[in-house]
Amino acid sequence: MLDFDLAELYEVETKVLNQAVKRNIDRFPERFMFRLSETEWKNMRSQFVTASYQTKRNIGITPFAFTEHGVAMLASVLRSKKAVQMSIAIIDAFIALKQFALSYKELADKITAIEQKNNKQFKDIYEALNYLLNKDELETKQSKRKRIGFR
Repeated sequence: MLDFDLAELYEVETKVLNQAVKRNIDRFPERFMFRLSETEWKNMRSQFVTASYQTKRNIGITPFAFTEHGVAMLASVLRSKKAVQMSIAIIDAFIALKQFALSYKELADKITAIEQKNNKQFKDIYEALNYLLNKDELETKQSKRKRIGFR
């Protein structure tokens, strides 16, 4: 998550959030927080439909991006009830996202395993179904075809 989004969630100014982080920079290693490069920031800005709310920040400075661990660390740095509540909610969202991604991957892996195990059977079934679905089309094409040879 970007610093200005977190500042909005925590109901503080981006400047205040960044100052708190800089005062406690030893709590934010690179795996918790990093600054976007100018290229990354330009690419992200080009993806925004409207950047009107961006006028409130210094666009000459690229924002910080926080991982879920960085978001958790912000609660201890900001020390407000709102910060703690928002950090819990954000971490819950990250956990739910991970669980969804894992369950989706597990389901996809199971389907792939079943298809590989029973590939021949599935292939025969798919061919039979396609034949039945396209049977009328095939018969129509055959009847319209110009006959050649002996009748």
